[in-house]
Amino acid sequence: MKTAVLVVDVQTLLCLGPWAVHEAEAVIARINAVTAAARAAGAAVVLVQHEGDEPLRRGTPGWQLDDRLEVQPADLRLGKTACDAFHDTGLHELLQANGVRELVVCGFQTEFCIDSTVRGALAHGYPVTLVADGHSTLDNAVLAAPQIVAHHNTTLASIDSYGPRVRCVPAAEIGFEAA
Repeated sequence: MKTAVLVVDVQTLLCLGPWAVHEAEAVIARINAVTAAARAAGAAVVLVQHEGDEPLRRGTPGWQLDDRLEVQPADLRLGKTACDAFHDTGLHELLQANGVRELVVCGFQTEFCIDSTVRGALAHGYPVTLVADGHSTLDNAVLAAPQIVAHHNTTLASIDSYGPRVRCVPAAEIGFEAA
């Protein structure tokens, strides 16, 4: 089954300064390990960037992919304006055109774009491997970032109403079959 990695919103705004997600550098390193393994096996890598008003207006410093994220010329790029990377973006059609049948998802922010994109993937019929230590967020008024990540790993893996399921797997345990 052909796999693609969706790298969601690893953008400067969410990696540096007051909006930086918890352990951004370590999470980016794990994302880089996953995407390197994917590329070596011939899997597609799709870099998704949120676009909106300042500070995420296309072309602004906050909108740019973080410098620590390893990007290759063959990587596919996609902009989005909603939390779900499938919403009005053509992502499903892009994946279908590339023969993709399952997804690996990683990036930022756990309770917003990761949660919504994983659910969107399930609704479109894609089994998902969520990189358990490859997504992050900020503390909120109720929970610390690690609690939010752990909660979503458990919650998303328990969804069974779509047909396809979510597996939560640490980055070090994710492998890819050669395409």
